[in-house]
Amino acid sequence: MRTPLCDLAGVRHPVVQTGMGWVAGPSLVSATAEAGGLGVLASATMTLEQLESAVREVKERTDRPFGVNLRADAGDAEQRVELLIREGVRVASFALAPSQRLIGKLKDAGVVVVPSVGARRHAEKVASWGADAVLVQGGEGGGHTGPVATTLLIPQVVDAVDVPVIAAGGFYDGRGLAAALCYGAAGVAMGTRFLLTSDSRVPDEVKRSYLDASVSGTVVTSKVDGLPHRMLRTPLTDAAERGGVLRRLPDALRRAVEFKSMTGMTWRELITDGLATRKAQDLPLHRVLLAANTPMLIKRALVDGRPEAGVLPAGQVVGMIDELPSCEQLIDGIITEATRTLGRVHHLT
Repeated sequence: MRTPLCDLAGVRHPVVQTGMGWVAGPSLVSATAEAGGLGVLASATMTLEQLESAVREVKERTDRPFGVNLRADAGDAEQRVELLIREGVRVASFALAPSQRLIGKLKDAGVVVVPSVGARRHAEKVASWGADAVLVQGGEGGGHTGPVATTLLIPQVVDAVDVPVIAAGGFYDGRGLAAALCYGAAGVAMGTRFLLTSDSRVPDEVKRSYLDASVSGTVVTSKVDGLPHRMLRTPLTDAAERGGVLRRLPDALRRAVEFKSMTGMTWRELITDGLATRKAQDLPLHRVLLAANTPMLIKRALVDGRPEAGVLPAGQVVGMIDELPSCEQLIDGIITEATRTLGRVHHLT
């Protein structure tokens, strides 16, 4: 099943594993790449040195193309871009729209640039700046790109831009891929579905919490760090929903200290990153301080195996997933089912 996304990224199948912090490490990315999809390393929770090590580990595990997800507002974004160019990474994806200059620098070096967007106007802007493709996430996904449903957003963007569109938000099987292709997308991107694979290093007991969740078992809240995120409903998220900003700030500051210690960042670097985030997303100062919550709370749940003390990010699709296949089994099954589904549609015509 070949689409423009396959040609652009050099992969066999139009399936993307998204760059989930603490989850999308070398093992998951290389397993996805070996299975014919586009694996994407999550760099936001890595230092520059850790990212360099992770990129090289992926290259040792597989000779297939892969990508790295970058924060366009990071204080060291320029150095990370140079690292991708130097290491020959095929795809650079961005959670926030990169500058036109940064897009040009990557493209001049032959790196494919794929920003993530949640609105048609954002897709039009980055496409006009030279982005090679756009990843468009509807409200069913992580909750941070806006509330518009994927089924409405994808056709809007497909009609508005002349670059391949990757559909995200609510995809987990071959029927979803077939539907996305019928809408005009060039492929699908999935986060939660890849988190719940045997190749994911998330602890098994944490995966069980996801498998036990229902479609209505998630909530989109901005009370954890001031930005909207979709996550599983837990006592911690319920407490955050009830609590005020002043009650949450002391915990946020403590976690900022934890994050600084873990990453080796200086206070100057941490403050610079915070101010860049504030400027990029037009946030009040107290919300920038709360932003220290998310990385550490996710780490507690997904890395330390303590979901009761952290948060569990999830797409709404979590309630449709009840098994933990390998990446190879997952992608093979998706392609087989999508081919069969599209064959039935063709028969009807």
